[in-house]
Amino acid sequence: MATPGEPMLRVDDIQVFYGNIHALKGVTLEIEKGEIVTLIGANGAGKSTTLNTISGLLRPRSGSIFYQGTDLLKVPPYQTVTLGLSQSPEGRKIFPRMTVKENLAMGAFSRPKQDLTADYERVFALFPLLWERRTQAGGTLSGGEQQMLAIGRALMAQPKLLMLDEPSMGLAPMLVEKIFEIIKEINSQGTTILLVEQNANVALEISHRGYVIETGSIVLSDNAQALLTNPQVREAYLGGA
Repeated sequence: MATPGEPMLRVDDIQVFYGNIHALKGVTLEIEKGEIVTLIGANGAGKSTTLNTISGLLRPRSGSIFYQGTDLLKVPPYQTVTLGLSQSPEGRKIFPRMTVKENLAMGAFSRPKQDLTADYERVFALFPLLWERRTQAGGTLSGGEQQMLAIGRALMAQPKLLMLDEPSMGLAPMLVEKIFEIIKEINSQGTTILLVEQNANVALEISHRGYVIETGSIVLSDNAQALLTNPQVREAYLGGA
């Protein structure tokens, strides 16, 4: 159980290796309940590695990860979702031969057998296109629709903390705007969000706080508005000095 005053998620000094490659070099970050926190950085900086380590897909060589008072390093990866932590992965990774509704049902696999009607209704309210495509195979959807499906599938687990890995990747600008509107709506419904996103401008605009990661190390953290106006961040990630 979380101690009063403790953050919802606390990642402390995690060291992660791929063989001899030192991928994360002492990453430390915190997320408070109700926040949108974004993690920005260049390709290969360690953003997805950080999310995959939190969710248990990767194990750090050292460091600690506590989620609502639970030591995630003592929890089997398949059980993290039952604690209220869900991830929409980079590349979407939907099941192409399953229908939209079957893909959504897979998101609720860890929950006790129960009526999922309210969960489907929530997802279809957020993503009306998925309702129209509910009987289609996931592989026949457009890239934007597949991204909506990946996020919807993660929501079916009823997460308290939702981790989104590059939700706007490969999408047209109009769809990017729509996806971020929906992320804000999900947060307003009470879900805390950790966001990894190449589109740093848009990500910071909807976030409360942000962290900048470079070559496996957190080099800067601040509130989102301060990062948006930080000259070094603007030059490196926001397309202007």
